[in-house]
Amino acid sequence: MAETLVIIPTYNEQANLPGVIARVRAAVSLAHVLVVDDASPDGTGELADELAASDPKISVLHRPGKQGLGAAYADAFEWGIGHGFGRLVEMDADGSHLPEQLPDLLAAADAGADLVLGSRWVAGGGIENWPWHRRMLSRGGGAYARWILGMPYRDVTGGYRVFTAEALQAIPRDDVHSQGYGFQVDMLWHAHRAGLHIIEVPITFVERTKGRSKMSGGIVFEAMWRVTLWGLASLPRRFRRARKRARPQ
Repeated sequence: MAETLVIIPTYNEQANLPGVIARVRAAVSLAHVLVVDDASPDGTGELADELAASDPKISVLHRPGKQGLGAAYADAFEWGIGHGFGRLVEMDADGSHLPEQLPDLLAAADAGADLVLGSRWVAGGGIENWPWHRRMLSRGGGAYARWILGMPYRDVTGGYRVFTAEALQAIPRDDVHSQGYGFQVDMLWHAHRAGLHIIEVPITFVERTKGRSKMSGGIVFEAMWRVTLWGLASLPRRFRRARKRARPQ
């Protein structure tokens, strides 16, 4: 079984971080945790250093400032691959991704998936404590991205994922330029185009109870605009593939 690295990006998550890490360590005791902190002014980075000093399974990657989720994961992927980890997990720091469900995602990777998506929108998945309008925004945005990019996956924007190191090396990550909300769609689209084996495993997403969400209307708009540009740029390629499939043999 490949060694697992759980990547937890942080910005002002001091109230949530200790509990999330403790739950990860309880759920998957052999996993290593990498906290990627963007110079949080609330002291999250210093707290992460204290936790790492008391547990050899915790490491901290300090970045000079808030540069976006995509950049944090890009640095973490390089760190994880460079340190020889075979499975790399994306997980939010606010407790919305349940560490207790991580063994199910890892089992799917062990069974042969290159990329495992923790999915809120497949049978068995769900969301707790979201208002109806946020559910509609998430489902509507995801449906639009699936349609315009030609992807079959039900949850294209979720951030609870397991990549194998080989999958990350097969994805042209230099072409993934999104830094915020669109990063997850961007990575999935490139993984899909690379022909990787991608499966969805149901998860329950739980809205944070401490701290403030980093999501904003501007971030969502930027993501949808990028998705639209990617989809339009890919139409000629998809049209050629459809014509080739339609030709009589």
